Amino acid sequence: MTKSSGTILDGGSRPDGRGAGTEPRNGQTDGQEEPRILIVDDNPAIHRDFDKILGAGTEPAADLARVESLLFGDAPAQERPRARYALEFASQGQEGVERAQRAAAAGRPFAIAFIDMRMPPGWDGLETIERLWAVDPDVQVIICSAHSDYDWSDVVRRLGQTDRLLVLKKPFEPIEVLQCASALARKWQYERALRAQVETLENVVAARTEKLEAANRQLRHLATHDALTGLPNRVLLDDRLAQAMAHANRDGQPFAVLVVDLDRFKLINDSLGHRAGDAVLDEVSRRLSSVVRDIDTVARTGGDEFIVVISPSGVPEDAVAIAHRAKEALRAPMQVSGVELHVTSSIGVAYYPTDANSADSLIARADAAMYCAKQRGRNNVQCFAQGMDAVTVGRVSLESDLHAAMEAGQFELHYQPKPDTESGDVYSAEALIRWRHPQRGLIAPQEFIPLAEECGLINEIGGWVLREACRQCAEWQRNGLPALRVAVNVAATQFRRGDLLDVIGGALKSAGLEARFLEIELTESAVMTNPEESAAILEQLSRMGVLVSVDDFGTGYSSINYLRRFPIDKLKIDRSFVRDLDCEVDASIVQAIISLAHSLRLKVVAEGVETPDQLKFLRSLGCDQYQGFHFSPPLPAGQFAELLRGWQRPEDAESRAEAERTHSKLAGYR
Repeated sequence: MTKSSGTILDGGSRPDGRGAGTEPRNGQTDGQEEPRILIVDDNPAIHRDFDKILGAGTEPAADLARVESLLFGDAPAQERPRARYALEFASQGQEGVERAQRAAAAGRPFAIAFIDMRMPPGWDGLETIERLWAVDPDVQVIICSAHSDYDWSDVVRRLGQTDRLLVLKKPFEPIEVLQCASALARKWQYERALRAQVETLENVVAARTEKLEAANRQLRHLATHDALTGLPNRVLLDDRLAQAMAHANRDGQPFAVLVVDLDRFKLINDSLGHRAGDAVLDEVSRRLSSVVRDIDTVARTGGDEFIVVISPSGVPEDAVAIAHRAKEALRAPMQVSGVELHVTSSIGVAYYPTDANSADSLIARADAAMYCAKQRGRNNVQCFAQGMDAVTVGRVSLESDLHAAMEAGQFELHYQPKPDTESGDVYSAEALIRWRHPQRGLIAPQEFIPLAEECGLINEIGGWVLREACRQCAEWQRNGLPALRVAVNVAATQFRRGDLLDVIGGALKSAGLEARFLEIELTESAVMTNPEESAAILEQLSRMGVLVSVDDFGTGYSSINYLRRFPIDKLKIDRSFVRDLDCEVDASIVQAIISLAHSLRLKVVAEGVETPDQLKFLRSLGCDQYQGFHFSPPLPAGQFAELLRGWQRPEDAESRAEAERTHSKLAGYR
């Protein structure tokens, strides 16, 4: 059949009498959009033939079967559902490609294109297919041709080996067109669905990969940064120090390291809680970062210690200037948990390579300078000087020895009497710990108790003091000495730990000592940190029969209302006021404390009485007891027992009863 024959089927019109058009007909079948087919042929009659085969009209055979069933009364054969297609027509290759381009851009691409091989005067079939695949590479193509001048090798050479191409020779039967359309439409739909699934899978994989990469970035960040403040940690600090040393060695310019330690930060944690402490650390990190340069590094290595690497500069004094700026920045008040805090810092400075030639030794030298700043009153900046590190080494050595001292039995208690101010009789004593170091000799508590608090040994040591004091007191009673009350200092952390009552009860039970012979001394700050909690603990101690004294009274902050409510028995005037009784102001303070205590029906003990004049003045004010070198220094247990035997008057029972009498709120429980 030639192009002049004008048709590929008998009949030149649609069954419904309408001519074939070029506009698409769209519809939905079973919820699916009809596959779209593009017919590119320069013969309008062929357009009509394709419309008869693939269009929406009914088949003539089906119409004839329905007429016969009406005439002869036969049951009509059941019709099978027929595939529906949306057709568009183009007379030239360029027009067809333009239609395909618009359809693809609209998201409604063609599934199949029937393309004639010869369409003069425009593109031939092969060029049309090449350009069509350029705009829509997924469309399935069926070549329609009645000519044999293009053999298959020509097609393959131009279009390549592909499964998107079929050749249909004219003339062809309608069933051939239908079969091609059905098979290629299904193939196109499956490929489209597969691509959608692959794309979805790729998106899922990409999303999970992105999350994995984000998690890896976070892990890398956590490995090199402090979780609380976001500052570099020790791992990243070591890397920055290595880079700084390499630059310094290459360029010959020194750099500095600052060790910044917050003063009395433990008090914030103990009094306001660790959340407040974390808030302070976070604010400190921001303030330190704000005073350094972009080329410097601020790191947090743990606790309340920060390390700053000051990059090389032409002026070595820049490091000291930055240290002072940091100190002043940290002094500014900060609001934490509704409380205005004033945080101070001690800062040590060391230079590379002047003070050290390795990262560890450089930090150690700066750390030594920082401890020197603390020893010189805190809230100051110190540069490293020879000899400073000996203090740090000694401190580390002392801490190591402190851990072994308990097992080695190197602690002992000395007892300082607390005589009655009027009679001079001794009815109680304070137990004071000493450390008999095998090399350093006798070490006073002020040298190792702060260290024990820092390294977490204070509770263990405090428990031992309670047990040993109770044991010694009971032993003196069994040996015939007059009954004596022994006072024991309890640290703030021991008071807040939660097991103080159990520790005291165990010590009394183990020693076989009555609770009325034990007195607990607590600092003013420990009692007032959490007044409500303190009141509950003090009431339980009072119910046990244990006496409670507030030590170092006048050096902290106390509410008269809470003092009135607390079940306490004594106030101890701090030695700093007694030492300067010749000063009118201090004398007035001591007089006020004694008057306040007596108005609250509390007894008063004055610490640090060293001279007869001090004792005389205290006696004139009505102070109940005193303690100090004027009467006796702290003595070992044996010497204290000898002093007690030589001093105590057993027949003075009335004075003893008055001295032992207390007036706390829960005295009736004793």
